[in-house]
Amino acid sequence: MDLPIVQRLKKELEDLRYELKAKLPKELEAARAHGDLRENAEYEACKERQGLLNARIGQIENRIADLSVYSIHSIPHQAVGYGSEVTIENDEGETQEFKIVFPEEIDAAAGRISVGSPLGRALLGKEVGDEVEVQTPKGKRVYQIIELRTLHELQDKNGQAS
Repeated sequence: MDLPIVQRLKKELEDLRYELKAKLPKELEAARAHGDLRENAEYEACKERQGLLNARIGQIENRIADLSVYSIHSIPHQAVGYGSEVTIENDEGETQEFKIVFPEEIDAAAGRISVGSPLGRALLGKEVGDEVEVQTPKGKRVYQIIELRTLHELQDKNGQAS
């Protein structure tokens, strides 16, 4: 089973390939019909879109290859890993909840932090009760993990196989 991010990237790749192979040729043909290609803004826009699509397809293919080294089975069952939802408490007693994700999925407003961020790296492999020290713009902070739901638990809860 692919990681959720890989499934999303494969879907995006499929959509981009469809646009490149099915939709864009029709748009290029329609633009060609408008006459002189040297002064045809519509044709130039289609050619630029074609270049962007090819570049994005290459990026996605490379990222899928990079992510292929990960598997659901390599993600820890009892410790923080990709897909985990973690509640931490700082040294002032304030709690925060985060979901650990790959960079493509970051959304700070929704509490989705990267596995490569300073806090994400510090949390990886840790369990409930563990403390981590993280360098923040306000100096070093100590956080304790007070609750953890791993990707496996979340998938089981949602009725998906892990």
